[in-house]
Amino acid sequence: MSLFKARDWWSTVLGEKEEFDQGCLCVADVDNSGSGQDKVIVGSYMGYLRIFNPHPVKPGDEGQPEDLLLEVQLREPILQVEVGKFVSGTEGLHLAVLHCRKLCVYAVSGTLGNVEHGNQYQIKLMYEHNLQRTACNMTYGPFGGVKGRDLICIQSMDGMLMLFEQESYAFGRFLPGFLLPGPLTYSSRTDSFLTVSSCQQVESYKYQVLAFATDADERQETEQQKLSSGKRLTVDWVLNIGEQALDIRVVSFNQGISSVFVLGERNFFCLKDNGQIRFMKKLDYSPSCFIPYCSVQEGTINTLIGNHNKMLNVYQDVTLKWATQLPHIPVSVKVANFQDLKGVIVTLTDDGHLQCSYLGTDPSLFQAPKVDAREINYEEMNAEMKELQKIIREATKTQGILPESEKQRDVTVTAEVSPDLDAESQAVESEVKAEAVPSVTVKITIQSRVAVQKPSLAVCVQAPLAVTCDQFLFEDLEPDSSETVVLSVFLKGNCTPSELEGNCMFSYNIPTELNPEGIPRVAQCNFRLPLWLVCFPSQPSKAANHKLTIDSNKPPVSFLNIFPDFVDPSEGDQANALGFQFLTGSKTTLLASKTSQRYRIQSDQFEDLWLIMKELTHRLEEHFKKQNCKDFSCTFSGSIPLQEYFELIDRHFELRLNAEKFQELLSERAVQFRAIERRLLTRFKDKTPAPLQHLDTLLEGTFREVIALADAAEENQANMFQAFTKLKSATHLVIMLISLWQKLSTDQVAILEATFLPLAEDTQELGWEETVDAAVSYLLRTCLSKSSKEQALTLSSQLCMPKDTSRLKKNITLFCDRLAKGGRLSLSTDLATQQAAVMPGGCATIPESDLEERTVIPGSTAMFSSHGQIMKQKSK
Repeated sequence: MSLFKARDWWSTVLGEKEEFDQGCLCVADVDNSGSGQDKVIVGSYMGYLRIFNPHPVKPGDEGQPEDLLLEVQLREPILQVEVGKFVSGTEGLHLAVLHCRKLCVYAVSGTLGNVEHGNQYQIKLMYEHNLQRTACNMTYGPFGGVKGRDLICIQSMDGMLMLFEQESYAFGRFLPGFLLPGPLTYSSRTDSFLTVSSCQQVESYKYQVLAFATDADERQETEQQKLSSGKRLTVDWVLNIGEQALDIRVVSFNQGISSVFVLGERNFFCLKDNGQIRFMKKLDYSPSCFIPYCSVQEGTINTLIGNHNKMLNVYQDVTLKWATQLPHIPVSVKVANFQDLKGVIVTLTDDGHLQCSYLGTDPSLFQAPKVDAREINYEEMNAEMKELQKIIREATKTQGILPESEKQRDVTVTAEVSPDLDAESQAVESEVKAEAVPSVTVKITIQSRVAVQKPSLAVCVQAPLAVTCDQFLFEDLEPDSSETVVLSVFLKGNCTPSELEGNCMFSYNIPTELNPEGIPRVAQCNFRLPLWLVCFPSQPSKAANHKLTIDSNKPPVSFLNIFPDFVDPSEGDQANALGFQFLTGSKTTLLASKTSQRYRIQSDQFEDLWLIMKELTHRLEEHFKKQNCKDFSCTFSGSIPLQEYFELIDRHFELRLNAEKFQELLSERAVQFRAIERRLLTRFKDKTPAPLQHLDTLLEGTFREVIALADAAEENQANMFQAFTKLKSATHLVIMLISLWQKLSTDQVAILEATFLPLAEDTQELGWEETVDAAVSYLLRTCLSKSSKEQALTLSSQLCMPKDTSRLKKNITLFCDRLAKGGRLSLSTDLATQQAAVMPGGCATIPESDLEERTVIPGSTAMFSSHGQIMKQKSK
């Protein structure tokens, strides 16, 4: 904040809901009164032209009706207003008004009034030019060194400079390398135009280069042809300022010194005539407008710079001389002379606040009141203090701001999955090649005990599963009301999902007394999908490539009891083999031993073992829970199938490498395609026809290559998604095997899942391999480390795609070996030095020396988990 505010001399508000910008303000003796008193000319985007003659009775007065000399509506937006010698045959000042497609020059004159209302002013149109191009801004001056008159140059939105010699159009030239128009001004000392291009460069163009070049318009005959005509310019000098410019001005207060001032977004530049930097000033704020003016000190120039902090700073060269506070953010600032008061600052805001102010300070007229000399009553003051403290405590309580926590939830969400498949499948656009793709109905009920605002429901299932509708919007709910939605879930992708679970998330706002818009809240629930959704019963298969055996501490249970929906009741209790046919075509067999407490799962596809194994353990736990048996447990005493797991990792990584190659090839072919297009466009634009030299054939061939590569990349992306889904299923399987083998706790299993399932989605920028490798390396360096030397190792801070998977597979194998030797999973670093624990029977340790030499060790234990599981953990 500035210590001093700008002293208001005169102010007014222009119109209602009108918009103004940088070029809408001008000060000059536009009516040629000869008194040296400036008038304020303002044009708006609504088309209103106003001329003011401020003369307040006392400083600070608002504008009076007689201050407004003229107000007319020109029916077209006014982009810029300027005053100069624009009419031939006279050196009087005239007003130039720039519209989007028109330039008008007016004469402003006044007539002495015979009554108390004062003089009358009117404008007369001297001439106008209809523009063939949309205008952006304009500048004027004695182009070419002419005497006694000003010429006008208009810059169009497409980069053409159109020059007018008063009543006649002279010529037009295109700016080279043009993209967007920038500020434009004219330097009479060097007879050149200066602008700041979209390349963030200050560019200077000589008027002689424009004037002596052959006009391209002369050979055109129609107005339509003029739209594409023009002569490109040759730049005189260029200076890169590294930022966009808000405005540019040329100051020449004497014949010896001429300076170019450029106001950038963060810097303020002063240049010489030849483009060399005289000085620059880095600004600590965002400027909005500026104006250089004459300084009282020889060899220096003062500059007014307004900013978006409602401040107006006065600089003498680079030295800040004064800072004053304005009531609004200015978009244009001028310096004018009124009623023998020189140097009045005129500012205009974008919403029409016009103010004339001056710098300085006024003495404060405030006088401190006399102090009451009565004695202080401390008892009354103490009582008053207690009362005020009570009011403060009541006001700072949060019970009216945040909802109170209650035993019962305000909103409950329940999901009920139908026990039977839909009679008529609701599957749409499924890629599964099976004869029939089933679907199951999920009924979601939302019960609200309180008033609820902006309720919405989102239903999420892991791909390749899909729902018929995943977003629901409701009207505001009343207290003790409910809403019910019904949707169907089906298998959309042609691969087996890694999870048969879904999530419902209900978001809403609860209004309170102090927050009527409501406090955002979320309620959610999970639901489990039936196995019938992805497979159906089939004949058991005796032979299989992959087999796993699970031990239990209870006698085998008949499949008729735990899989009644998959077993034919006619088989009775003798059913000890069960076959599952997945919709994707693979088959899995489940066997129960008649003589021992074991179950075997076997399949030709390693990843298909996961869903059946998960379903088996879940149904066994539910079965024994119903019988009030609390000591049931499952164990795994075999070797972890790392080799099969590593094959899935290699397959997924190979597809990632292919995706990278396809991306590089597509980039190369796209560059080639654009190069051929440029060559062809150059040939077609040439006025002299030339042979194409088979460029069209080359273009067609390159186009076919781009399409073929895009199709191949899309197919590889689909294959990579399927490979990642299989990898997630295999990871879930190995995590379960490790937890059963090492009898891990719930917290330790959560660490395993966070380690091997860190990603919700697999992308080229951040893939599964590098993320898991970093997580496993961290565990090996902390809780599973053998010595303090390993703890001192530093991990890379960047994750990038590896060249191969050898390091990852070696770390996973070492991870399993450390667990086999008694390592404990923990996020605490205090467990780095641990005592060896007794390993379960049937598990042999792996020698460290052999482990360092070989990547894959038979009998070792390790596995991954899928990113869908980590999403489940987050949603809990």
